[in-house]
Amino acid sequence: MSAGPSSDGPAGDLPPPREDDLPLSREEDLTALREQALEVGTASGLDAIGVAGAHPFDDVRTEIERRRDEGLHGGMQFTFRNPARSTDPSRILAGARSLVVGARRTPAARLAEVGAGRMRIAAYARHDHYADLRAALQAVAERLRSAGWSAIVVADDNALVDRAAAVRAGVGWWGRNANVLVPGRGSWFVLGSVVTDAPLTPSTPVDDGCGTCRQCLDGCPTGAIGDNGVIDARRCLAWLVQAPGAIPREFREALGGRLYGCDECQEVCPVGRPERVAEGRVDHGADVEASAVLDATDDELLDRFGRWYIADRDPRYLRRNALVALGNTGSPEDPGVERRMRRALADPDPLIRSHAVWAAGRLGRIDLLAGVDDSAPEVAEELAVLAGRVGS
Repeated sequence: MSAGPSSDGPAGDLPPPREDDLPLSREEDLTALREQALEVGTASGLDAIGVAGAHPFDDVRTEIERRRDEGLHGGMQFTFRNPARSTDPSRILAGARSLVVGARRTPAARLAEVGAGRMRIAAYARHDHYADLRAALQAVAERLRSAGWSAIVVADDNALVDRAAAVRAGVGWWGRNANVLVPGRGSWFVLGSVVTDAPLTPSTPVDDGCGTCRQCLDGCPTGAIGDNGVIDARRCLAWLVQAPGAIPREFREALGGRLYGCDECQEVCPVGRPERVAEGRVDHGADVEASAVLDATDDELLDRFGRWYIADRDPRYLRRNALVALGNTGSPEDPGVERRMRRALADPDPLIRSHAVWAAGRLGRIDLLAGVDDSAPEVAEELAVLAGRVGS
């Protein structure tokens, strides 16, 4: 959560002086403060840090609005909800002059394919990396406040376009997969900013490092990445597992064993691969058993996974994802799989029943579908599609 605006600014209710109007001693103070803020960030666990001006991201706003108008957001809200707000740091802090942008590494061991009956969690979601990021950014903010400036931390928040801020601050460049790639290390990072009224000297942006590489475009399971690096959220698995409603039928097999998130466009990226190799091939937080989702109560699911974005805060969407993953990776003869499928096929929620019908068909267990309540249109449609496929 972001802190409220500080009232201990250097000039009360007056805007801070322009940097070119500052006396030499104040310029020296600001130079020292900038270096101290960066040092504090690094010492507090940030892997990359830079400074950007806090002027509006007008070009980003135009692009967000264009994509929204063309439907590329796929119903996603976040910074699409109010582009005028998310692209203007002064909406966060009146008189904002600078952004101190930080990136924190999310370990990403090179894992084998997910095993039968298990489900994969994207690297950034296996641990609350944003909590660690916010703690480091708060340390930076405290240093700025101690010098008399206002500072507000923003991370994983629709108030600011965090990737655009990171690019402007020289933390990385826009990758073709639309992530920020930190030089030599790739995109396995969470990003956040400290918005401040201190007029700090900006960092130098980094050059594009993708060149002619298109491994992320070719490696995307659903072709969601365009040649211009624009993501079509309607095809992006990372969004589809978060979006409300049914997972589109044409993308369910591509979902594989994923429960939450998709790392494929990062997995195939060559930038930072040596670091990933050094992180090994094991991450005990990467996978969960299907039973951990399908056998759990609503409260248990929210207690365990509630820090994730879950549509409407409704655990039914985790069960929906789990049924698709189980259909893709489960063993048809496993008694536990059969038991969970039968329970899901009898669920009063048509969303759960319809995805269970698909999963049963995917597993080749048509025998489980006898007597399924098809009074809901989405369930009847799944049964009809399956009947057409089986009879063809």
